[in-house]
Amino acid sequence: MTSKRLLSLLLATMLVLPVFAQEKKCDHRYKVAACDWMMLKRQKIGSFKLMKELKGDGVEMDAGGLGARDTFDNKFHQQHFRVLFRHTADSLGIEVPSVAMSGFFGQSFIEKKTYAELIDDCLSTMEAMNAKVAFLPLGGIKEDWTVKGPARNELVKRLRESGEKAKAKGMVIGIRVPLPAKDAKKLLKEIDSDGIKIYFNLQDVLDAGRNPVKELKTIGRDNICQIHLSNTDGFNLKDDPQVDLPAIKKVLDKMGWSGWLVVERSRDKDHVRDVKHNFGNNIRYIKEVFQAGDCI
Repeated sequence: MTSKRLLSLLLATMLVLPVFAQEKKCDHRYKVAACDWMMLKRQKIGSFKLMKELKGDGVEMDAGGLGARDTFDNKFHQQHFRVLFRHTADSLGIEVPSVAMSGFFGQSFIEKKTYAELIDDCLSTMEAMNAKVAFLPLGGIKEDWTVKGPARNELVKRLRESGEKAKAKGMVIGIRVPLPAKDAKKLLKEIDSDGIKIYFNLQDVLDAGRNPVKELKTIGRDNICQIHLSNTDGFNLKDDPQVDLPAIKKVLDKMGWSGWLVVERSRDKDHVRDVKHNFGNNIRYIKEVFQAGDCI
């Protein structure tokens, strides 16, 4: 190569480098994810590739099935999978904002003897994937814990203990509760741990006939760690007459909240099994509403 040609290449490189240096990846105030188990990809490496194809930002990964087991059926018990999943997600630019303990949809959190070990398992999985939020549904509890009594006392005790574990690791456990906003705040006050917050679920609010905008305002910015932004199956979000995403964005903007919006359901009744159709449409619409012109 002649010295003249080398000089030309160096000059061209110098002209290009400042352009790249000035490029900045858009950091959205709201990011969009979906549940791996609802996409039929529970703890499957393909969930990250699918999310990349659907143009989402992240995957809410499940900790594994529970059933009658004492522990989650969790691949992350093996170091090989911890490395493989993290490497794959990072290489595709897909985040894992949260790890779900979906097993507690059907198991009682206040009756499960190994609840402490299960919490530890979830937090360890979160560490492996750099997730900051755990999703804990309380739907499996048969006793009425919504009123004062032994069941509520036990729940509060276990959640406070679990919350302190999460807090010590810089994490939060988000609980899904079927309560009006004012009662959800009372529960958080009883628990009295910064490691426990509300994982807001739009479907629960709509099923109960409550106003999502009012509920969000009542719970408050600092009490909401993450949001499941979908309704029961029937329509995709854009076509659902019950859902007003612009109104929800407006109140979240006003509250100063930012974080992850996660698609759980909202599947088209005519295409219930078409994962790409349902999650693709929902992710696309949420991004249209929440991410348009939104770079910080």
